Amino acid sequence: MKTGHPETNDGVKKIHPLYFNIMKRRYWWFALSLLVLIPGVISLLMQGLNLGIDFKGGSMLDITFNKPVTQAAISDTMKSVGLEGPVQLSNGDTSALIRTEALEEEKRNELLKALQTNVGELDKDSLRDDKVGPAMGQELTRNALWALLIATVLMIGYITIRFQFVFAISAILALLHDVLVVVGVFSLFQWEIDSTFVAAVLTVFGYSINDTVIIFDRIRENEGKMKRADSYEDMMDKSVWQTMRRSINTSLTVLIALLSIFILGGESTKLFSLAMLIGVFTGSYSSLFIASPILLEMKKRMKKLRRGGKAVRV
Repeated sequence: MKTGHPETNDGVKKIHPLYFNIMKRRYWWFALSLLVLIPGVISLLMQGLNLGIDFKGGSMLDITFNKPVTQAAISDTMKSVGLEGPVQLSNGDTSALIRTEALEEEKRNELLKALQTNVGELDKDSLRDDKVGPAMGQELTRNALWALLIATVLMIGYITIRFQFVFAISAILALLHDVLVVVGVFSLFQWEIDSTFVAAVLTVFGYSINDTVIIFDRIRENEGKMKRADSYEDMMDKSVWQTMRRSINTSLTVLIALLSIFILGGESTKLFSLAMLIGVFTGSYSSLFIASPILLEMKKRMKKLRRGGKAVRV
């Protein structure tokens, strides 16, 4: 039965002009990942994350203008009085939700006066001013960690049932790699972390595992066709290349959409789309060059243990 994929390593090489053996170079990919991970982890330990108002608390101003306004105009006005924070527009760009540091009455009035002068007339009757305490940020962090933990447990269970436990561990290690890269890069450059960042990380978590499972499914299918003299390493390399075009095409489609949002979207979507761009790129890379090589390493060590510590051909 034909599957639409080359059934031999020679067949894979013929249809992929840029072919190279991914599995034989697995230590290169591990080293490349470490070059990215180590600075991020050191940054996390030394300077931590630049937490936004959603985590450390602050003020939220819900303001209605008498005409449509722009995020850029509001952000520039905030900077003119020494303030920063995300701005979200709604109701035909006439309403703005501004989040910034905790404001005393004097600073709040200074900001409102500057907005009235530089942006547009305010509807003072509909003005809302709320303060967000750090307790909300702690709850958000706790819920995010619980979501990641529950997702991890369910993924381990699903992949173990569908494949094997060793596949599940390989996939989770690759996911941990993706999350650490995203968080590490944000720590390294001290980009602000808000609630949309949490949503981005959870989305990347799901996207990356989907790509990895597709590759693992190909590995399982080819594993069942192996003969005694076949190399497990060559079989895995063939499996990855059989799914290469599908993985690249899918990732490119998503990355183009995210890049458009990052360039053309407003300030409120920039950090979300940036986290997604980093996460999707890293997730695609890890699915092809990290998850499967980790699986190969674990399989080799398991076979070595079963053979009493003697080196075996995998």
